[in-house]
Amino acid sequence: MEPAPTPAPPPPPRLLERVRLEARRRRLSRRTEEAYADWVRRFVRFHRLRHPGELGADQVADFLTHLAVSERVAASTQNQALAALLFLYRHVLAVDLGPLPEAARARRPKRLPVVLSREETRRLFAELDGLPRLVARLLYGSGLRLLEALRLRVQDVDFDRREVIVRSGKGDKDRRTMLPASAVEDLRGHLGRVRQLWRADRETGVAGVRLPHSLARKYPNAGREWPWFWVFPSKTLWQDPASGTTGRHHLHETSVQRAVHRAVRAAGIDKPASCHTLRHSFATHLLEAGYDIRTVQELLGHKEVSTTMIYTHVLNRGGLGVRSPADDL
Repeated sequence: MEPAPTPAPPPPPRLLERVRLEARRRRLSRRTEEAYADWVRRFVRFHRLRHPGELGADQVADFLTHLAVSERVAASTQNQALAALLFLYRHVLAVDLGPLPEAARARRPKRLPVVLSREETRRLFAELDGLPRLVARLLYGSGLRLLEALRLRVQDVDFDRREVIVRSGKGDKDRRTMLPASAVEDLRGHLGRVRQLWRADRETGVAGVRLPHSLARKYPNAGREWPWFWVFPSKTLWQDPASGTTGRHHLHETSVQRAVHRAVRAAGIDKPASCHTLRHSFATHLLEAGYDIRTVQELLGHKEVSTTMIYTHVLNRGGLGVRSPADDL
């Protein structure tokens, strides 16, 4: 009897798949993974489908120059492209590019954040209702970024200590911030309705919610437990493309962004305000109230106090807090 033929080894993963696998191995966020894969794709297309292993530092510099000169991207966009390509060469291809040649860099403009006055904030909230209003109250009352609010789990809200715990925020850092007293009653009522949705999911056999990092393997049933459920769950289910199982994701950010955009227009606010403006306003209004800048830094989760210092330039006290001589005429 002839021996069974040896099965052919599986083909090696393609370049973009290797980028994704390495990003997941290093626990980068899904958004970072998608952004890096997209930049690698654009880099390859820019060099007419040549493999990055055949390219080097000169070609990386050419691509960065193209982004700045021809596409006129923002400095943050060009920096993200550079980070993606450095990730590709260092961690995927294991190639040391060495010092990069001088490339045209996109200028990073020094912009002051858009901040609402207290009266504008009142008018904005008067035009909001329902779930977007509650999310916006946490953005302004706790200083959260939009995705930080939408990714909150039930266990992250501490009503007794009036705290909100932000897990894996920007820079993969945890922090604590305040839970505004004015939001407690509405948030308790909201969580009561969310608990009914959670119970319905358990009765219908929904897989649960996505867990961070490797917790799904360590605690396979945790995604079905109430403490891990989203504070702001989506009304619709999602299907995991890898496993094919259905689960429930958190509320999509566009629903809140659109509601805030409509409220800004309805309130007659002549500023390019957005959800992030509420976080800027949180910091500015705390400083106006006399709170220490280090305290505001901790609440915002800034690594450097210099980042928080920008809000001292938009305080509602005139330029740098100096009284204008015109006011003495």
